[in-house]
Amino acid sequence: MKEKIALITGANKGIGFGIAKNLGLTGWSIVVGARHQERAEKAMEELKMQGIDVLGWLNIELGNIASIERASVEAAEKYPGLSLLVNNAGIPGNMNVDAQHTALAEIKECIDVNFVGTFALTKSLLPLLEANHGRIVNITVPSEISPYWHPLAYVASKAAQNAMMGVMAMEFQQGERPIEIFSVHPGPTTTDLNGNMCLPGFHDIDTVGRKTAELINDGTRHQGEFIELYPIVKE
Repeated sequence: MKEKIALITGANKGIGFGIAKNLGLTGWSIVVGARHQERAEKAMEELKMQGIDVLGWLNIELGNIASIERASVEAAEKYPGLSLLVNNAGIPGNMNVDAQHTALAEIKECIDVNFVGTFALTKSLLPLLEANHGRIVNITVPSEISPYWHPLAYVASKAAQNAMMGVMAMEFQQGERPIEIFSVHPGPTTTDLNGNMCLPGFHDIDTVGRKTAELINDGTRHQGEFIELYPIVKE
């Protein structure tokens, strides 16, 4: 049976860790994508204690193209069977300011990391993933603007990421290429990204990780789909 290898960016904590854990518990071998060695090693140890096959970690800084290029080369050398990329890592920007008071530098930083960095990593790993008939899963939020939550820098960067997914999915399908890409919106989740906010309708990391793993493992083709695990609704 072919080994199933997954790279999850930002897997050292939050939703990324929850996805890594639950994929690992269902038979995937895990590669942790992280910015800091100490945090990566701590996450790897926690995963291994639960019986998960952790192959190693890749130093990925989405705001640094050179880092992405190095990580992609290392992935091809160390993990030639890589067949799943989960683009989870990202930065929130300041979620407590309105559009008028959002700094231009903050807009640029969010787009550079959440869109440009994610695209650069995906592009670099495409040959490897396609050779393994792989999949790309983006953890994102809707492009449609919610009246309840709409931090401009973050939402704009994710809207660009969503456009990337849609264009790539169409091109993969038109070219009959053996690779798939789709997006997952976890819904309101208590994480560091939102200051560990916990309100009615919010879910925990393990619940979201389990639901995402179930979706990835469901045996269904989701090319170009935007799937909401827990849609944002008015409470």
